Amino acid sequence: MKIMDNRAIGYIDSGIGGLTVVKQALKQIPDEQVYYVGDTARMPYGPRPQEEVLGFTWQMVRYLLKKDIKMLVVACNTATAAALPDLQAKLDIPVVGVIQPGVDAALRKSADGEIGVIATAGTVKSLAYYNGLLQGNRAANVVQLAAPEFVDVAENHDYTSEFARQVVKEKLSYFKNHQVDTLILGCTHFPLMENFIQEAMGPQVTLVNSGAETISTVVEFLDKFDLRRASANPADHNDDEYFTTGSVKRFATIGGRWLDDKEMTVKHLDIIDDTLVLNEDVTD
Repeated sequence: MKIMDNRAIGYIDSGIGGLTVVKQALKQIPDEQVYYVGDTARMPYGPRPQEEVLGFTWQMVRYLLKKDIKMLVVACNTATAAALPDLQAKLDIPVVGVIQPGVDAALRKSADGEIGVIATAGTVKSLAYYNGLLQGNRAANVVQLAAPEFVDVAENHDYTSEFARQVVKEKLSYFKNHQVDTLILGCTHFPLMENFIQEAMGPQVTLVNSGAETISTVVEFLDKFDLRRASANPADHNDDEYFTTGSVKRFATIGGRWLDDKEMTVKHLDIIDDTLVLNEDVTD
């Protein structure tokens, strides 16, 4: 008899970017419950030292472990680069990061091995994508570009605005002198501006959304470890839980729009020393 597991899948990110992964999960595995922590108070993670990102990541993980999640998705490229091996070594639940699925997809989709990577400074510096791509194809020509401005636009501005379009266009003009046939969106915030990125790169360039590719790995793990939710008892997504260390109202507004006007229950987490603590009195 097949074992079923009705516990939630946990997702963590430095802010709202990981919701691009959740959006894909809601499409591909709609029966599964979502618990999400976004550390918006301390974003962006990109410029921070790796040890600091590792510590922040563990704080989010410890909070979700108290809620008895069955699998952890590190829906943040910077945190994946800094913390994935440590999390996989120390946790007794499956842990999925967003980098390797993006690498695998880019290698599949690139015709000539001319692959670009846009990411945070931390992810670029880690060489996680660079090394992964060259491991898969030694002849690949990998061009990396740190684009921290995109994170700022996604979190603090209207990512559908003309301002956002101009920021993207200006930044990606770098690739006029570095031709690629495939571009990895190596930060989960970047798919929020995917239309502008495609426009700037041109229709001949294939975009790879690492976060979306990650859900295929999640599906594999659900089957491999017999963790699927019972189909007779699908998740009620009104019971999904979203937590932020920053503004609850802002998170709900941006997140709700990205998740197709979904009504979101967002709760605030205080940062006390190195622990995240629920504070339901905070509603702004």
